[in-house]
Amino acid sequence: MLRIISLVGLLVYFAVLLVAVTREKKNHSVLDYFFAGRTLPFWALSITFIASWWGAGSAISTADLAYTDGLGAFWYYGVPVLISTLLMILGAKGIRRVGYLTQGKMMEARYSKTVSKILSVMILIFMTLTAASQMVGIGTFFGTYLGLNYELAVVVGTGIVLIYSMFGGFRGVVLTDIIQFVLLLISAVAVFVVAMHTSGGLGAIQAAAEAAGKTEYMSVTAGASKYMTYVITFGCAWMIQANVWQRISAAKTDRDARKMTVMSFFAYIPLYLIVVLTGMAGLVLFEQMPEGGVVTAVVVEYMPPALGALVFVGIAAAIMSTMDSLINTGAMTLAIDLRSGEKSEEEKLKFSRTATLLVTAVALVISLGIRSILEISWMASDVITTGVFVPLVAGFLWRRGNSKGAMAAMVTGLVYCVYNLLIGFGLPLPAFWAPQSAPQVILGVALSLAVYVGVSLCTEPEYDKADRFIAAANLFGKRGGTET
Repeated sequence: MLRIISLVGLLVYFAVLLVAVTREKKNHSVLDYFFAGRTLPFWALSITFIASWWGAGSAISTADLAYTDGLGAFWYYGVPVLISTLLMILGAKGIRRVGYLTQGKMMEARYSKTVSKILSVMILIFMTLTAASQMVGIGTFFGTYLGLNYELAVVVGTGIVLIYSMFGGFRGVVLTDIIQFVLLLISAVAVFVVAMHTSGGLGAIQAAAEAAGKTEYMSVTAGASKYMTYVITFGCAWMIQANVWQRISAAKTDRDARKMTVMSFFAYIPLYLIVVLTGMAGLVLFEQMPEGGVVTAVVVEYMPPALGALVFVGIAAAIMSTMDSLINTGAMTLAIDLRSGEKSEEEKLKFSRTATLLVTAVALVISLGIRSILEISWMASDVITTGVFVPLVAGFLWRRGNSKGAMAAMVTGLVYCVYNLLIGFGLPLPAFWAPQSAPQVILGVALSLAVYVGVSLCTEPEYDKADRFIAAANLFGKRGGTET
């Protein structure tokens, strides 16, 4: 009964999304398709900001980690998201003011076309891999919940996202994200209330943790050392994540860009705590980690079918809202930053939809081959952290940095990332750091920074380009801010 009602709910949900997207204003240009013409209010962008980071990792993985590690699991996703958002609060006005819509175009203005192309390729890799991680999440969730095999579950979930994303572009993504966020909030609260009530609350959770010998289960700081690698890697990667910058660039004004990030920061705290506490309640409810995860088990075993179906649609919405954002930004990078030559708006718009299909297809193949959210997320974050973080952020801060330094830093980061990937695949290569560890990440960023600074200082400065770019961003507000 639960599966039947859930399937009907999914079909109704899909129909509502299609109606909402097809009734929206038609996209007439690339600016419309990827930035909604810069006409959306800050609160709508804030909701899609939240939804873009609230996906399979948030809804499923964090709860499962909390089942084992308690409050310390907040450091896995919650802390990196908060750090990234805090940094975005500081940089949002500058990103919006600089006058370029994409990171690729920003780096072309700051450095050179070659730097822009290489950076854009790495961003495209990151977006495609991260979209694949959400496909793994939807495949696992649909498979467990609806009794489908993994491959079919991935194809069904991805197909839904692809259809409405191609129809609506960014405006459609934002509209569907708002719908999805409402469903997510209702679902997350419902699962949290049922789990806490059924388990007996915090007192019962603490007693169960003591009985299991988990002495630091109720300590939020306990996960700091265990998850510090993810805090560093995810934090650095997410603060420069192109789909987040896309939302900042889509804001009407620089003040709206700042307001959007502030609203998102304060929303993330209770949302991630709800997920963590839900997972902790599972320690009382289940003797061992249930197949399919804590959230799915709570819904199946402790909720009436109608409410369980609503939660199913809400969690599916959470995963799909992240997936659609990643696909749309990957397509944006392919269509705007990597496609060369002057084209008409009609040709650009047509290719933008084709790019959406291409990014989805590649991500789908990856998700069918690698069935680990964490493994794919790590691969994606490692690329962007070691290869892109330094030249992108330093471009806003250090006028002496030049295109040769940026190029050398990106190549160094990419080589380092590939080297670690080969070690991960089992090649007996020498390494002075543990795989997927904090030292590995810190060393990669340090190498990229050293190369960027060293090569920039040893080659001719490019002060004209740097000064124009940094002055336009006005990151520290040394002159009156603009409302453009």
